[in-house]
Amino acid sequence: MSSHDSRWARLKPRAITVNEERVVYRCAGKGPLLLLVHGMAGSAETWRHVMPALAKRFTVLAPDLLGQGQSDKPRGDYSLGAHANTLRDLLDALGYPRATVVGQSLGGGVAMQFAYQFPERCERLVLVDSGGLGREVTVYLRMLTVPGFEAVFPLFCAPPLRDAGNLIATWLGRAGVRSTPASQEIWRSYTSLADAGSRRAFFRSLHDVIDLSGQAVSALSRLYRAARLPTLIVWGAQDPFIPVSHAIAAQQAIPGSRLEIFDGVGHYPHCEAPERFVAVLIDFIASTKAARLSARGVDRVTSMCAAASAASLVSKAGRQLGR
Repeated sequence: MSSHDSRWARLKPRAITVNEERVVYRCAGKGPLLLLVHGMAGSAETWRHVMPALAKRFTVLAPDLLGQGQSDKPRGDYSLGAHANTLRDLLDALGYPRATVVGQSLGGGVAMQFAYQFPERCERLVLVDSGGLGREVTVYLRMLTVPGFEAVFPLFCAPPLRDAGNLIATWLGRAGVRSTPASQEIWRSYTSLADAGSRRAFFRSLHDVIDLSGQAVSALSRLYRAARLPTLIVWGAQDPFIPVSHAIAAQQAIPGSRLEIFDGVGHYPHCEAPERFVAVLIDFIASTKAARLSARGVDRVTSMCAAASAASLVSKAGRQLGR
């Protein structure tokens, strides 16, 4: 086991009950709080390359979102707003008043929703190859939203296929072919869907944010609200899932925000270039003042989000009736 692996192994998972649901998380370090929010079909495991280093300067909290990882997988709401509510309640349960919120992929959408709903709890916002910033998304995720695909998907992640993939990976490793951090993340996400509860939560989350034409949720028109919130956008220039053009559009929409594009990196900068990711994040926090925003206007923002959700449901119902 490498020294890095041993440091990660010492960050043992903990569990706490939040609103009658078991939430598993990892926490380490001392100092200002960083809340790390993983992507779809992910877990706190995705932060293993950066969390030990960040914990030298900060308190780092990395939960498994409900429906993913080792947290409970209830038959409930897996919308961005529901995840944001759970994160707020988790901070309350652990006694943390506010945090710099770092979200990757779907976690970026959750982080933005958290900042909209609870601005007084958010000191800074960091978006890493985030969803919710434009329409375009990989065709593979759009294909998963085809009606009826959820019913046949278990065939694609059956244990024999998973075991065969593990065997091939072992053979390649013995032949000197190393897996990449990105391929490891993708494989970990794929294998997590062998569990029926994780799979159900995955498709509920997927249908909330993506349809056949692309991402169904976009925060671009509301990003100007983040102008008073120090914001960092990190993106892999070769992201195969969400184009780097979304990062550029987001940076232009948030006055004063910073943009860091990592050349030669894909969808997982924190895994593919962890040293640079840590350095960029540390510099961003050191050179910005933590926001202290008022909770005033939260009800208005929440009402707007609820109205948008209702409008989306009406639109979907209309399309279905028109078929």
